[in-house]
Amino acid sequence: MRNICCLNQISHYGTDRLTGDYKLVDDMKDAEGILVRSASLHETEFPAGLEAIARAGAGVNNIPLDECAKKGIVVFNTPGANKNGVKELVLAGLFLTSRDVVGGIEWCREHAGEEDISKKMEKSKKAFAGNEIRGKKLGVIGLGAIGCEVANAAAALGMEVYGYDPFISVNAAWMLSRSVKHIMDVNTIYKDCDYITVHVPLLDSTKEMINQAAFDQMKDGVVILNYARDLLVNDDDMAEALKSGKVKKYITDFPNAKTSAMDGVIATPHLGASTEESEDNCAVMAADELKDYLENGNIKNSVNYPACDMGICQVAGRIGLLHANIPNMIGQITSILAAEGINIANMTNKSRDKYAYTLLDLEDPAKAEAVSHLEKINGMYKVRVIKG
Repeated sequence: MRNICCLNQISHYGTDRLTGDYKLVDDMKDAEGILVRSASLHETEFPAGLEAIARAGAGVNNIPLDECAKKGIVVFNTPGANKNGVKELVLAGLFLTSRDVVGGIEWCREHAGEEDISKKMEKSKKAFAGNEIRGKKLGVIGLGAIGCEVANAAAALGMEVYGYDPFISVNAAWMLSRSVKHIMDVNTIYKDCDYITVHVPLLDSTKEMINQAAFDQMKDGVVILNYARDLLVNDDDMAEALKSGKVKKYITDFPNAKTSAMDGVIATPHLGASTEESEDNCAVMAADELKDYLENGNIKNSVNYPACDMGICQVAGRIGLLHANIPNMIGQITSILAAEGINIANMTNKSRDKYAYTLLDLEDPAKAEAVSHLEKINGMYKVRVIKG
């Protein structure tokens, strides 16, 4: 029986997939897998038998990725499962920043119940006049699952869409509408676009990428939308850009002490994936990732180990080895198996930065002696006997 611990309320569409040999438990001490949404794991002492953590969502800042990797714990997320929910909120953001809907709603609340509200309305509504987005230029920075959805939807609404992503995947490229102009220099977006929306992961290279240097290239009155990560935007530079009129509106799904107090900011409390459908999709994807890894050793959508897929094991044995990405690791692994008289039927080795993963199909079950020797290799974090 495989114990799975849910640290947050996970949609039943996901947990319903954990039947048969799976059991949901409240205590993680005997758990092989963890399903989590927002619970912080940075102070958690993980049990020795924990094999994987699946985050039902895209962000993994609540999980200590390096610590997990060094303990041989694979961490998964669910990119794209919430893409439609985020896309729809980005579209709402475009409308909220082009038309002063918020100002109009506030005016109606201020004058609620007044007998002459209809007359006042006709005189006051010009203060809330805005622009249509049709024909305006939208720059989409990052063409992953969400960025592609946003770009395609905006193009369908009649916007002139520019997309930038130097690392766009083949799948994303196929999904992108032909009417979206794929450009190779992000500065083109800064210089030409009326609206700019950011959909990149938070990395050292993207942290505070929307800053004074970027603002200096932008049109006066540009609108910035951030439904990706708070730290992609330099808050102090944004405050100055709003004050000077360089930025007309900044809409963010990540309000903090600074941005929530700025004039010209429309903030929402991280609502991007807060739909029933998104939560259901994320739960299903997370459960499937967990099952495929525990049962077959396959890795898909991990954030600390490389992707690897050898399907369902059809031979006598399969072992998964999580280790440091260092020279001669494969040589040591194959030498140990050969010394124990175990023949390798198939093997995949993948690396990701400091970490690597080796998955082997064996013609004979893995012997305990071989497993013991493999575990003693310098840089070996974990050896999993998946079958045999």
